[in-house]
Amino acid sequence: MTNSDKFRFVCLTLLWVLLVCIVVSSNPLSLRVIFIIIASGIVVFVPIYKKYLRNKNENAHGRKNR
Repeated sequence: MTNSDKFRFVCLTLLWVLLVCIVVSSNPLSLRVIFIIIASGIVVFVPIYKKYLRNKNENAHGRKNR
């Protein structure tokens, strides 16, 4: 992961945390709100994991990029 990738990851994380804070402060905490937070975290961070971290691990073990 290059420095620009790390910077983008930090910016995206801070933006996601800000939006989670807005959702939590505007709605009472319920199972629906918790589900929204978890689902949005999966939607935001799983593709980043697949793109950067999983490919890094595969390259370390000698596998080809797809």
